[in-house]
Amino acid sequence: MPLDQLLRGVLRLWRWLLPAVLLLLGAGGALILNWPRAHLAEAVVAPAETSGVAVSTLISANALSPGSLLDTRPSGNFAIYLSALRSPEAAAMLARDTGILTDLAARQAAGPLAPVKQALGLNRAPDADDVERWLERNLAVTQSLASVTWTLALAHPRREAALDTLLRLHAFAEARVRQDLLALAQRRIAALEARLAQERDIYLRTPMFELLAQHQRVALVLRADEVVAARLVSGPGAPLRPSLPNRPLLLALLAVAAPLAGLFLAGCWVLLRGSRHSGGSRWPASGAARGEVRRDAPPDAARAPGR
Repeated sequence: MPLDQLLRGVLRLWRWLLPAVLLLLGAGGALILNWPRAHLAEAVVAPAETSGVAVSTLISANALSPGSLLDTRPSGNFAIYLSALRSPEAAAMLARDTGILTDLAARQAAGPLAPVKQALGLNRAPDADDVERWLERNLAVTQSLASVTWTLALAHPRREAALDTLLRLHAFAEARVRQDLLALAQRRIAALEARLAQERDIYLRTPMFELLAQHQRVALVLRADEVVAARLVSGPGAPLRPSLPNRPLLLALLAVAAPLAGLFLAGCWVLLRGSRHSGGSRWPASGAARGEVRRDAPPDAARAPGR
């Protein structure tokens, strides 16, 4: 179908196209304005291992060696820290120490499908699995492209709860890394002391004493330093007003997308009708195309096909 014919066909549908676009704008705008809003709490953290005086450097054999300040890869203790933020243990901690289960239950009761679930007997109380899924959806970890920092963002309907939850997650992940390292150091110290109590060879006892001193230094640093995996650069903080979802941006996108969607559907309708008329139900051919001659035509017109 030529483009000018397609445009004329779309313009003929303006009586149907305009109400459809207005209906789409009204429905989308009502959905955006009535969507539940949430506060976004953010905190900026940095891997502690990028510093020359980090715990991972102090517990190494060459103490106070210069660290790589431009290393942006999440490795070592910081990788364990990032994994612990969304772990099942973190979800269990939130379910035990915060009111997230009450918030999830209230959200389920206020949902549009709550009467249907109640009628079918599918409603149940939220548990730790629901908290873990909520944590995966609402916690975002983003690496900065300009510096060696990472941004932790958590969305929650209540501002105080968002700040408290983000701070608890950071403390939990940091404590998890510290406990793992300290337990490892204590097990090695106990094993070395038990071996030294039985070993009598002076040539074996000397390197074992050096190894024991190194692990005792590890335990001392872990007990003294407050930062093991991630340094809290700033935050957590959250705006006083809810910021999610971004209503002005969504309304602007809707104002652009609704007319384009209406034009697209109108163009599809015109193309389908044109293809149906041209392919499915062909127009009857004219008499001249079938070789018929009108009775009132002049003799020359009747002899024209035989020439």
